[in-house]
Amino acid sequence: MGQLTWLTADSIEFPPASRAMQSPNGLLAAGGDLSPERLLNAYRQGIFPWYAAGQPLLWWCPDPRTVLAPAELHISRSMRKFLRQTHFTVTRDHDFAAVMRACAAPRRDADGTWITPAMQAAYTRLHELGHAHSIEVWDGEQLVGGLYGLALGRAFFGESMFSVRTNASKLAFIALAQHLEACGFALIDCQMPTDHLFSLGARSLPRSAFLQQLQQLCPPEQASCWRAE
Repeated sequence: MGQLTWLTADSIEFPPASRAMQSPNGLLAAGGDLSPERLLNAYRQGIFPWYAAGQPLLWWCPDPRTVLAPAELHISRSMRKFLRQTHFTVTRDHDFAAVMRACAAPRRDADGTWITPAMQAAYTRLHELGHAHSIEVWDGEQLVGGLYGLALGRAFFGESMFSVRTNASKLAFIALAQHLEACGFALIDCQMPTDHLFSLGARSLPRSAFLQQLQQLCPPEQASCWRAE
């Protein structure tokens, strides 16, 4: 069942996630804006925006949720060999805007992008405020892979990743998970299931359990555990 709630401009509050629709899975609300205040409030409740150009702003909280504990990261034998031999280099927060542009670029397996110019502007603002972060993978001076997301308390909310070279996005994710574990993070929200993420150790978690974890890991008063370079 579930029902779609239309948000008003004068409030950043969201309806309970239990009201989300079953089909499409997790659609909870529409409308509102991409202000930093609304976005931060959404993520702390396990809600994220996802919409295509020409659609209203849509907010989601699917059930189940794909998550990964940084300490449970799985690195295959072939990937370990790649890590030992690769000449790629990894940075953090070196070029957030470039990572977003690359994630938004057209892909052969997709009809379009949900990372609209408005989304790019909104998350770049969150990066400037210290909430959004990126991992970059370089081949010399060429950006060949990366990802971005939000760090709130001890939870990281992954948004998108890209790769133009084999294993570049896996390298970015591994670097992210290892950094998060070193910083004391307990959870990576991967949002939606993919074979790529499951191969790295991700698993499905009931929405109710996911939301309970968020209450403990990223309360409004807790600062992010993310460490700068």
